[in-house]
Amino acid sequence: MDRLYYIGLDVHKKTTAYCVKDARGEVIDQGTVASSRASLSEWAASLGQPWVGAMEATLFTGWIYDYLKPYALDLKVANPAMLKAISASKKKNDRADAEKIADLLRCDLLPECYMAPQEIRELRRVLRYRNLMVREAIKMKNKTAGLLMEVGVEYNKKRLHTKRYFSELLGNLEDVPVSVTNMLKLTRSNLEMFESIQKRLVKELRSHSHLKERVRRLMTIEGVGEVVALTWVLEVGDPFRFSSIRQAISYCGLCSAQHESGGKEKRGPISKQRNKHLQSILIEAAKLAPTWNPELAEVYARESARGNRNRATLAVARKLVGYLLAVDKRQTNFISKECQTAA
Repeated sequence: MDRLYYIGLDVHKKTTAYCVKDARGEVIDQGTVASSRASLSEWAASLGQPWVGAMEATLFTGWIYDYLKPYALDLKVANPAMLKAISASKKKNDRADAEKIADLLRCDLLPECYMAPQEIRELRRVLRYRNLMVREAIKMKNKTAGLLMEVGVEYNKKRLHTKRYFSELLGNLEDVPVSVTNMLKLTRSNLEMFESIQKRLVKELRSHSHLKERVRRLMTIEGVGEVVALTWVLEVGDPFRFSSIRQAISYCGLCSAQHESGGKEKRGPISKQRNKHLQSILIEAAKLAPTWNPELAEVYARESARGNRNRATLAVARKLVGYLLAVDKRQTNFISKECQTAA
């Protein structure tokens, strides 16, 4: 009967350290292999035994996970923060890290994290790039206004970034250094390029039919737009991995860090162990959602009455997470309390 191998992988940009152990913990093989498809294929084919593997979540984990998964009986990804807490020691190197991961996997102690399907991760990459383009476009707009203010040019703030008005403004500039004119032209061309790219990316995301219904349901929540719904779907992946709203709120980084010892509890600032992409989009949505959603407006008013608007925004964001998770899990349209009462 074939023995089952337990393999720990310490993944890096150029090399991947590995440690192969059997069920008793005996080291069968360990070493390094180049982090390239050809080298990984040759290494996986040379194992000759069925195996399960684990690796730490890093920037390079995604493609290696997808590439090695067909070779393994099972492949898992470990949460780096929890892995560090479990396996902290004075001696740390790639070889030792691979061995520790193999032991944690073998003993069923690996702090496994969720690995979204490959298609979801590809779409998530597109959405994150789109958000980057939006941020760059905002920088270009601010730079344009800044350059005009530096040389004392008066302009219409509301129309500044429209194509026709900007062309007219550029043609009527007087007593402005040539360098500023050139920078304004360059900034405008970059802005148009960024806006064009982000529109193409959103169009590409809309073309995926399996996302449409899920996004449509989330948009029935007043105050939730297309980008917020898309971000939730692609960053969360499977909503059923959260057993409670508290878990989802923690994942989104909308709660403070907790320190409790000797019966005394201390709350710190918002935890940095979160999905930063989801956190930023939810906080931005929470600033605007109360305008359209009476229930969220009530939450904001109640919390802001205590004197802290930032905490009120976080309270709205947490309530928004509850709505999004409920709609996503139930797979039904959102029904407000007013509609429920009327019914």
